[in-house]
Amino acid sequence: MSPLSAARAALRVYAAGVAVMMAQLLRRCLGGFTEPVFPRQPGRVAIVTGGTEGIGLATCRRLALLEMHVIIAGNDAAKGREVARKIREETGNQKVEFSYCDLASMRSIREFVLTFKEKKLPLHVLINNAGVMMVPQRQTEDGFEEHFGLNYLGHFLLTNLLLDTLRESGRPGRSARVVSMSSATHYVGELALDDLQGRGGYSPHGAYARSKLALVLFTYHLQGLLAAQGSHVTANVADPGVVDTDLYKHVFWGTRLVKKLFGWLFFKTPDEGAWTSIYAAVTPDLEGVGGRYLYNEKDSRSLAVTYDPHLQQELWARSCQMTGIRDRTRDPFSE
Repeated sequence: MSPLSAARAALRVYAAGVAVMMAQLLRRCLGGFTEPVFPRQPGRVAIVTGGTEGIGLATCRRLALLEMHVIIAGNDAAKGREVARKIREETGNQKVEFSYCDLASMRSIREFVLTFKEKKLPLHVLINNAGVMMVPQRQTEDGFEEHFGLNYLGHFLLTNLLLDTLRESGRPGRSARVVSMSSATHYVGELALDDLQGRGGYSPHGAYARSKLALVLFTYHLQGLLAAQGSHVTANVADPGVVDTDLYKHVFWGTRLVKKLFGWLFFKTPDEGAWTSIYAAVTPDLEGVGGRYLYNEKDSRSLAVTYDPHLQQELWARSCQMTGIRDRTRDPFSE
């Protein structure tokens, strides 16, 4: 990628971020963000990836307060066990546990799924939350560009490997739910099917936006397949907004400075950022409803190209090839 193209990608991403921050500032000035009322969820089981910090941690804590059995999936075992212990202590919910899963490793994802299935638990909610943002060029264990490999392909594989359990757990009037985290950067993302990993030139901003765009396309296609099968499972996208977390270590120094000085004003807190994904996971308003892009707990329009069924299907097919799973597009979830 030429320096000019890389600069263009960076400017587009930062412009999207600034637009969201201005909207959040306006909302703060008009009264701020109001926490939704979430119904209790006793007896339901959730897996949350990246649940040891930031939005993921806030999500796990809130789901535990709602009496869910929460499984935190993360790639730092010591930290994960300590986070699970603290949540159990803070909430009084003893059904909070950590299970190792490195989303940058297909082997680790498969091991995580095997470990989970050995527990013989149902699965009612899968929140695909983990991610990296604008990291230097590097690859996953399987040789994929890290944003695409971890943010998108890792969750693509994890979701597909857990679909059978999700389908068995959902029932009429009480669907199982898949929630995948995207962001406003998907609006400026570009996805070329012949170069999904940006091998023609690396831009951390473009790579991040591409991974978030892929997650939206994946979610919409997944919902179509689930609906065609008549499964009691739904798939939705959650956009948390611009949130004050540790993800910003690789961004432009000016953004880090704004975050440090004015984060309390322009940025959402992790708790506020988690509300949309929690809403998608538990609200009765979305019972049986999928294929939605949710922002501030409301249905919103995603980028126009995300509604292209051909692009959705082609990305799905290529993702199946990359992850080594069977493409069931023509015959959804059949054996």
